[in-house]
Amino acid sequence: MLFKTIKKQAFFDFYFPDFQCVGPKKVGINNNGKPIYQFLPFSSFDEIDLDYETTEYSAKTYFLPYKETLSSFEFKEDDWTQNIKYSTRPRVIIGLHPCDINGLIKLDKVFEKTLFPDPYYITRRQNTFVVGIDCKKPCDGGFCSSVGSNTVTHGFDLFLTDIGDRYFVKIGSDRAFNALQKIKTSEITKNDNELYLQTRNKFEDGFEKTVRVENLPNLLDIEFESDVWGKWGDKCLSCGTCAMVCPTCYCYGITEHISMDFNKSDKIKQLYSCNLNDFAQVAGGHNFRPEPATRLKYRYYHQHRGFVESFGQPLCVGCNRCGRACLSGINPTDVISDLQREQKR
Repeated sequence: MLFKTIKKQAFFDFYFPDFQCVGPKKVGINNNGKPIYQFLPFSSFDEIDLDYETTEYSAKTYFLPYKETLSSFEFKEDDWTQNIKYSTRPRVIIGLHPCDINGLIKLDKVFEKTLFPDPYYITRRQNTFVVGIDCKKPCDGGFCSSVGSNTVTHGFDLFLTDIGDRYFVKIGSDRAFNALQKIKTSEITKNDNELYLQTRNKFEDGFEKTVRVENLPNLLDIEFESDVWGKWGDKCLSCGTCAMVCPTCYCYGITEHISMDFNKSDKIKQLYSCNLNDFAQVAGGHNFRPEPATRLKYRYYHQHRGFVESFGQPLCVGCNRCGRACLSGINPTDVISDLQREQKR
């Protein structure tokens, strides 16, 4: 890993020709008077705020769109043709926090580094220049430190830490190193290192919510029939909001759209949620998970049990977007803490 410092103004003069630029833009104010941010395209650095606390949605949909056409078919007489398009416009996403970059790293494990890699995801990932930035303070209810997502060592091109009038910069790729040749950078000094560590320590000391996850996979197996699932499941509206704002939920469904004249067809992929009523419904109408409590339970099992078994780490990155967005007030730390208290009885 290479380290440099860049004056803020020099970074804001950074130019990405022919790239679609995406960053955290303020789009409104919530009921508590706090600004609401979303990752949206911008044409000037004046439009974004790198000091933002968190975004309403993650940047996941720039890699896994809510809806996309996988392939199109045209039928003519006794023949047919298939059209598949993987290409995408080069993009730079600026301002991803460590939790969101860790979310991408987990998605990489699913869609890049498996037996059947996803060419649609890979194309978007490889054509996206990722510029991350450290949080100024933990977000509302965030527990990323509990799941190891409060810091990041890879999965980005550049990563910034605000140390006053400069950014402490981690260079994570060859293309980032080449891009930095166009602007003035400075070597790291002892004072820079001290400022960086002070900034990181201040951030770590700001966490108010923590949860123990070391033994959580075993606990989930032991508490499979716990009344805790009914307690929280009775509150669940089965709306799927948690999955839509989550940086790592990737369940999806595929449908065929056929034209009325039977001359064309599109294969459509759409993100879905395991909390929706019909997620486990099969042909014939049988539903293997008819109760909200069961669906809620299996979402936690996937996040903290199944993914751990497959990849050695939880799928959750502790951003608490699901907790803030949930209309019923279901918060991951509260659910997990209830299970842990149940075990101590």
